[in-house]
Amino acid sequence: MQRRVRTRAIAAVSALGLMGVLGGCGGGGSSDVTLKLVAADYGDSAANSSEKYWADLVERYEADHPGVTVDVSVHSWTDVDREVKEMVDAGDPPDLAQIGAYADYAADGLLYQADDLLSIPVQADFLSQLASAGQVDGIQYGMPFASSTRVLFYNKELFAEAGLTPPKTWDDLAANAEALKAEGVKYPYALPLGPEEAQAETMQWLLSGEGGYTDLMGAYTIDSVENVETFNWLKNELVGKGLTGPVAPGELDRAEAFAAFAAGDVGMLNGHPSLMEMAEKKGVEYGMVPTPGADEESRSTLGVADWMMAFKKNGHRDEVGEFLDFVYSEENVLDFSREYDLLPVTNSASRAMSASGQDKDLEPFLDQLPTSELYPVGTTSWAAVSAEIKKRIGKAVAPGGSPAGVLGAIQAAATRAESAE
Repeated sequence: MQRRVRTRAIAAVSALGLMGVLGGCGGGGSSDVTLKLVAADYGDSAANSSEKYWADLVERYEADHPGVTVDVSVHSWTDVDREVKEMVDAGDPPDLAQIGAYADYAADGLLYQADDLLSIPVQADFLSQLASAGQVDGIQYGMPFASSTRVLFYNKELFAEAGLTPPKTWDDLAANAEALKAEGVKYPYALPLGPEEAQAETMQWLLSGEGGYTDLMGAYTIDSVENVETFNWLKNELVGKGLTGPVAPGELDRAEAFAAFAAGDVGMLNGHPSLMEMAEKKGVEYGMVPTPGADEESRSTLGVADWMMAFKKNGHRDEVGEFLDFVYSEENVLDFSREYDLLPVTNSASRAMSASGQDKDLEPFLDQLPTSELYPVGTTSWAAVSAEIKKRIGKAVAPGGSPAGVLGAIQAAATRAESAE
């Protein structure tokens, strides 16, 4: 259901009654401008809805920018990408959208380039790997808005009862899962390969096996030898031995796995920062370690970013640019990151967070960020490929399933999607 925050307009009249501010819209008449922003909701209740974050930010911005009104519509993650697509298809895109992907709109020539909007210091402040992920053909269109990485969470109480130490390798993880199963733990290792977020769990495991979705040139390598070996190990050493719980991985969604961890029913799982608060609310004592790899700690982890983009249709380039400079100030980036247990997307806010004692719980995720790898979001085929992963990957570890066959089918779909661009 759509929720709307309508911020108040402040009259834009200079002392002489002649000059409007921020006249980037050009032309005569009134210079008042309304910017429409569609944003995703990062809250899990009305109490911490993103509506409150944007309402406060916009009120402060409008107070210093008479003549500019920012109209923010906040939608759930279930709806927000669809809402923006419907607006674009109807020929009425918002000025700004803060959603999950940008590449399709960039490929269709609908977006401003970041350097047409942002001041040089603001654009240069983005973390380098996030700025690169926002590029199509070497030009940045997607501006990172929020980021996170993954670490391995484990239940300290369950580990203590079984006499375990946190795993560093796959063999350690499998041995720990065996011991937890013997203690009656419902999900020794929770493996959510259900359609909600299967692409995340899959990539985390592929990276830990020194594989991934693409090679250094950006070509899909989903059925590589390394990736097939990773899923053979998962199928034979975890799923096949009953170490992933009563729900088949292909039917277990990430939200369900997180809820089970917060209920004390999971020994280990890959998680992002929001799991900390969920576990704390339920009184679950947890630890966090880098993701185990095949022979040592994984050298890379999954990084995820959500994106801000600006559509050209309505003009207002100058107003949009000045508003985004404000959005990406150190103060505002820190406020948002702290409110929702996410990682800053700028160097300045990351340094401030690293130096602050109040953010110590995010330190494991911050430490992982420089070596994290993101989805191939800069290619327009990724949306289709991600959908194929969500649809098929659970079958790779199911009884009678073939990791090589399933990964090969996804690779073939990826090749077709690339050819269709």
